[in-house]
Amino acid sequence: MSWYNGSMDESLARELALLREFGFTHLDLGNGSSQLSALSSQETEELELDVLGREASACVKCRLSKSRTQVVWGVGNPHADLMFIGEAPGRDEDIKGQPFVGRAGQLLTDIIKAMKLTRDDVYIANVIKCRPPENRNPEPDELDACRPYIRRQVELIKPKVIVALGRFGLQSLTEKAYSIMAVRGSWLEYNGIKLMPTYHPAYLLRNPDAKKEVWNDMKKVMAELGMSA
Repeated sequence: MSWYNGSMDESLARELALLREFGFTHLDLGNGSSQLSALSSQETEELELDVLGREASACVKCRLSKSRTQVVWGVGNPHADLMFIGEAPGRDEDIKGQPFVGRAGQLLTDIIKAMKLTRDDVYIANVIKCRPPENRNPEPDELDACRPYIRRQVELIKPKVIVALGRFGLQSLTEKAYSIMAVRGSWLEYNGIKLMPTYHPAYLLRNPDAKKEVWNDMKKVMAELGMSA
C-alpha cells in the first residue's frame, strides 16, 4: 500500500515520508488514534531537520561538492530561540564536519559564553555547506544552490532572533545587497524573524577593535530575548 494518496493533507504526507525514511513500515492504529498524532510538531521538525541534513550530505548541486571533505550542516539546539548564521566552512570545519570550530569558531564560542549561553543553547549554521577552495568567497551560483538548505533550517528551527555573521551570511539569506558596514547593529527582519547583522568572527580576529561593536550588537539581541546583559 502506498504511503501517500491524494486525500492526505500535506503535513501528514510529510510526516509519513519522514517515518519511512527512518525505517517505519507500518503504524498501529488499534487504539483509534494514529501513532503520528503522538508525534509532536517539534519531534517531526527534528526528524525533518535530520533528514534534510542527510540529503545535504549527498548534495552535488554545485562545484563545491567535488572539493569538499564533508558537508558542514549545523549544530546546536534544533528549537533554539537564537540562531547564528555564518558564511561558509573553513579548513577546520571541512575536516571536522561542524561549523565554527577553528579560531573564528572559538571566538564565536567566547561571545556565546559572554551572553551566558552555551553552543548547545543556540543553533549555528552557514549559508554555504561546503568549503570553498582556499577559503575563497563563494560564487553566486554556489550561494543559489545552497540557499534552500539554510532557509529550510530556519523554517524548522523557528528562532526568535537570527544573528547574521558577515556579508555573505546576510546577503545570501535575505537575497538583498546589504553592506555589512552600513547595517551592522541595526535590526532587520527575515520572514517575520528579527535579524541582527554583525561582523563575522574572522573579521574580529583581523580587527580586534571591532569586538566592542559586536558586543553592543549582542546586548541588543539579549534584550530582545529578555536576557540580562
